[in-house]
Amino acid sequence: MTILYVGYAVAFFFAMNIGASGAAASMGVAYGAGAVKRRLAALALAGLGVFLGAALGGGEVAKTIGSGIIPGSLMTIKLAVIILSAACLSLFIANLLGIPLSTSEVTVGAVVGVGVAFQAVYLSKLITILLFWLAVPVVAFLMALVAGWLIHWIQRRFPRLRERKVQRWLAFLLLFAGFMEAFSAGMNNVANAVGPLVGANLLSVSDGIFYGGFFVALGAILLGGKVLETNGKKITNLSLLEGTAVSGTGAGLVIGASMLGIPVPLTQITTSAIIGIGTAKNGFSLWQKNVIAQMLKVWLVSPVFSLVIAYGLVKGLVNVDLWSVIVLTSVFLATAGSISLMRTVREEKRSLHEHGGGI
Repeated sequence: MTILYVGYAVAFFFAMNIGASGAAASMGVAYGAGAVKRRLAALALAGLGVFLGAALGGGEVAKTIGSGIIPGSLMTIKLAVIILSAACLSLFIANLLGIPLSTSEVTVGAVVGVGVAFQAVYLSKLITILLFWLAVPVVAFLMALVAGWLIHWIQRRFPRLRERKVQRWLAFLLLFAGFMEAFSAGMNNVANAVGPLVGANLLSVSDGIFYGGFFVALGAILLGGKVLETNGKKITNLSLLEGTAVSGTGAGLVIGASMLGIPVPLTQITTSAIIGIGTAKNGFSLWQKNVIAQMLKVWLVSPVFSLVIAYGLVKGLVNVDLWSVIVLTSVFLATAGSISLMRTVREEKRSLHEHGGGI
């Protein structure tokens, strides 16, 4: 019975953190562009959108996380807790290291890690998810690029768009797009927290998405203030129409993926849309290349990181295979040590270059 309560606690804690990061960020464009002035109002709209998205359309992705990647018969209370713990631990370690990870990707990685430990993974479904992770950000970039070109043509052709009355209507349009992006986050991301519990039959699909949506919304309202401020300040250079294109692109693609039951990284989709808008305005600059390189690294690191942790937890806690745990721990320590050593060598070379000396 204790492990059951632990599973609920980890799942709902994970849900609140999802709300604090991804869900709150969905209103960042509208808040930064001034479509909604008050921070609490923006967070409340994000929370409402997330809850409605989860309640009305979060079931398909929850089924995928719970029983679409590995057999549902394999999912027990203990394995559900291991998956959630691996996902949470991955995000916690990544935050300590300053590495941005995707909640959807770490959750899928944790599920796959459990499946690999038992040699039971639906490869066709996994390949489909991986292809979506590759394709959807590219589609978001292309859609936003075309939208950016169209917006610039419209703004040159119709200068009346700068009038205050028209700007007020455009602000409402942006607010609606931001709300729909929060709605899409509810459809897709709530499953990351409750999918394993649904797969283990600890919650029904309807109860899972209801409680998960509630805690994601609660996390967005109570803990999402800093994320909202940060995202708002970063995107204030977008016009109202450009912000609408970014939020609308992200919302449309994530809702489409959710209807197919595919968990996708909302943050990477939104970032790709912002790059598309920026490319239409300023061309493809160097910083955009750096952002794309970072996104690819996140795409590779997120699922692998949680996969290894979940695999190690299964081997250590379920199969009691200490040798596998020792090998995984050694690989982790060797990797962390190699990264630290490379940073030290890089800093030493920089010191030699700048000061003409060294140790």
